Amino acid sequence: MASNNRYRISFTSGSLYHRESVLLAGLFHELGDWESVRVEGVKRNLLQTRTESTAKRVCRETVARLKTLSEEELDFLTEGSPHDQAHILWLAVCRLYQFVADFAMEVIRERFLSMKIDLTYEDFDAFFNKKSEWHDELDQASPSTRDKLRQVTFRMLREAELVTKGKTINRVILSPRLVGLIRQNHPDEFLYFPVFESDIKGMSL
Repeated sequence: MASNNRYRISFTSGSLYHRESVLLAGLFHELGDWESVRVEGVKRNLLQTRTESTAKRVCRETVARLKTLSEEELDFLTEGSPHDQAHILWLAVCRLYQFVADFAMEVIRERFLSMKIDLTYEDFDAFFNKKSEWHDELDQASPSTRDKLRQVTFRMLREAELVTKGKTINRVILSPRLVGLIRQNHPDEFLYFPVFESDIKGMSL
């Protein structure tokens, strides 16, 4: 039985786009319009890609993620430390890609709370197979697409500092400012991170 809520699974290449996101968020503060950011980002080769087609693809993907952030959150991105930036960018990925958000909540967070801090490719595959029963877009995906989704998901997890290179789940410490932003906008989004409820209370301003 298929779900009416289709997963968006277009993140088969790339990464967290940390450097690119900070640059394009800064350009947005300058131009005030996302379409202009996409055009100028490519025109200026701001992302320093080898080809124009790659520049267009990366700009399009990065802008789609940044558009999920509020003005306050964009300010946080441009002003924050690399550590803070990685966390807000993970939040943006989870907002854009419900598949990643569900994996974060149902697998990573659950394993973390159960003190099972190892995360394997098999955990991803089991999650993918379970969701495939309800999502035709996953059921019909080729093995190579599944492999790419797994690879990019783990890469983003490492870059967001949620998982180590050795595939161990990190206990995340969110900055007080980010805690405040999440709490005022979407408190449920704390579930995207491996954190304890007691930690969240301690992180508040």
